[in-house]
Amino acid sequence: MSDILTYLASLFAFSDDHPLLFTQIHFWVLFLIIYLFFGLIVSRQRRQADGSLNPTRRVLRNGYLFAFSLVFYYKTSGLFVLLLVFSTLLGWLLGIRMDHTASNARRKTLMTVGVVVNLAILCYFKYAYFFTDIYNATISHYLGSEPLQVVNHLALWANNLFHTSRFDASVILLPVGISFFTFQNISYIVDVYKRKIPHVSNILDFGFYTAFFPQLVAGPILRADQFVPQLYKPFFLSRRQFGIAVFWICNGLIKKLVLSDYLAVNFVDRVFDNPLLYTPFENFSALMVYSLQVYADFSGYTDIAIGVAMLMGFYLPVNFNSPYKAQNPTDFWRRWHMSLSRWLRDYLYIPLGGNRTAGFASYFVLAAILLVAAFRLQNLWFTLVVCAVIAVVLLLLAFRPSHRRTLGTNVNNMDTMLLGGMWHGSSFNFITWGGLNGLGILVYKWWKDRSWTTRLLTLASLALTLTLLTSDLSPLTSPLLNLLAFCLQVLLGGYLLLFLLSRFKKLSTVNGRLSTVWSVLITFVFISFTRLFFRSGSNLNPAEANEAAWNTASQMVERIGSRWNLAQIPDILANYAPVFILFAIGMLIHWLPTRFKRRYRLWFASMPLWLMGPFVVLLAVVLYQFVTADLQPFIYFQF
Repeated sequence: MSDILTYLASLFAFSDDHPLLFTQIHFWVLFLIIYLFFGLIVSRQRRQADGSLNPTRRVLRNGYLFAFSLVFYYKTSGLFVLLLVFSTLLGWLLGIRMDHTASNARRKTLMTVGVVVNLAILCYFKYAYFFTDIYNATISHYLGSEPLQVVNHLALWANNLFHTSRFDASVILLPVGISFFTFQNISYIVDVYKRKIPHVSNILDFGFYTAFFPQLVAGPILRADQFVPQLYKPFFLSRRQFGIAVFWICNGLIKKLVLSDYLAVNFVDRVFDNPLLYTPFENFSALMVYSLQVYADFSGYTDIAIGVAMLMGFYLPVNFNSPYKAQNPTDFWRRWHMSLSRWLRDYLYIPLGGNRTAGFASYFVLAAILLVAAFRLQNLWFTLVVCAVIAVVLLLLAFRPSHRRTLGTNVNNMDTMLLGGMWHGSSFNFITWGGLNGLGILVYKWWKDRSWTTRLLTLASLALTLTLLTSDLSPLTSPLLNLLAFCLQVLLGGYLLLFLLSRFKKLSTVNGRLSTVWSVLITFVFISFTRLFFRSGSNLNPAEANEAAWNTASQMVERIGSRWNLAQIPDILANYAPVFILFAIGMLIHWLPTRFKRRYRLWFASMPLWLMGPFVVLLAVVLYQFVTADLQPFIYFQF
């Protein structure tokens, strides 16, 4: 009995070395205990005349889940749970004040205070090293003043308050999921200000919205206007919904343990840890495989979160829609991390002006990010490119007023992607990643409106120029230029083939399918290459992320852009056969038609319980065989 009590106590205790993960048996034991009491609470729920849940039962249910959500966050982040409580209280109080204030000016002031405070908290914990690094590399460097050091003022305050030295004031730790619950609070404050929803009057109801544990630490981001109405609805779970929930949980665990963790431990992490030890083909393959790994990891977490939430009668937004079926970068961002893409669209892109216009803020944000990057990187070529971009924008604004709307839309697009990159991490590699995605969107917007002749002439001229620059006689040759030249040659060859096929009307169907396949492959490769900068800075201390990330990225580009030995490829494929087979299976499943996936999802949900139970047990046994010695945390925990 004492052993059982000790184990149960450990379930609720915090450990730095063992955060609570969906892939741990401890989580599912804890969830089973919580779910049993949850069942007792909702078993006697009573509806009111309008169909909503009885207020007493509603507060009991939501308060119970809020309390467990705080325990869950404590298990993952320790005393940072106090930060979550503060953020929750701030949003709740501001929502009440806004709805009880008739003056629009005061409402706007309260909304501004809420947004600024939330962003200030996010910036302090997530970007302190980033901004300190910028200051030391620019202002401090050129003025010769003493460089700044990052100080954890909260730790200093706690040490002074409790007369202890327990907290390390020299390091600022990043609270797990701070970006997610910060964005949710901003969503609520702005939506109440715009009167999209009324304020939530009960702190337990509102706390449940901000801290709902399935999506708390890695999303999807809950929009207030989508989730707050669910707070008042009675619990309902049909037999089919139960089956769908179990399916999502199993699907997410398979993605995480079978695909993501296996690919990471057995191939991707090895190559990224030391790219120079591996061949160009292995470096290229690591990039492609990482794209499947990060998708399986993040969408796997989302699937589990959706399933767990559904078991409790709540519905989270879909966060992925087969993103590697996208035929262009714009389509990709409509399918990938959809809750973030929509949040950025509604709370950043549209307020900046969207596709209507671009104000001073739009141009200021773009210029500031580019100039800071130029000063920080201290690279002559990059600085010249930045100056050229700013000069072209100014010239277009001055002499081509008819292009201002198009230019403004493009600037707003680029700002959104750059700031979206910064949301993911506090280093320039994430800004670079966001900028490359933004550039891809702008290039596609230009490309789709051009004729076949213009497209082919553009590709031919660029390919010829880079081919000459990378010839043996050129002093400018480099691995990066070699890589760009090869990519352009492949693009030119592919589009030339599609152009020739388009001349034959009898082959229109074949050409249409080939064009779709070609577009999907090109988009996948482009997105995978941008992830070079995303993966290089992941899981790194912010204090060292910039330098380490750029070193890794440059080494991988150097290897991929060097001469390939094609004779080595069969041996590499044989040595990593399980990895490449698993990668191929994962991509093929991903590319299956949506209607087929829906069909087998409903088939599973309709399975009799006497058959579903043993199936889930068998699956758990199989999944256990894939568990690594040290469980891999979900990638998006760091954001």
